[in-house]
Amino acid sequence: MDGVTVVDHPLVAHKLSIMRSKETSTARFRQLLREISTLLCYEVTRDLPLEAYPVETPVGPTTGQKIEGKKLVFMPILRAGLGLVEGMLDLVPSARVGHVGLYREPETLDA
Repeated sequence: MDGVTVVDHPLVAHKLSIMRSKETSTARFRQLLREISTLLCYEVTRDLPLEAYPVETPVGPTTGQKIEGKKLVFMPILRAGLGLVEGMLDLVPSARVGHVGLYREPETLDA
């Protein structure tokens, strides 16, 4: 599917299974969600374009790599997506965060 990233990773599957257990506490659930969202962020940013730039190291100049363009923006869809933001910000703390809210018709469940 175009535009869809399927993350088929053993750590994600393992953590997701623990999250689903009725024995998992709320605090543990939140921690696992943060860990999973960090892993998801790693995967979905895999193909971001990079640009070279000069870096001065203690032993001399070199060429570094940085994400091309301006800052990244994470746009969680309220409410379910909010739990994913913290883990993503662990990897990209400079990212901006926006919010998308959707209303669903209670009778038909149409958005």
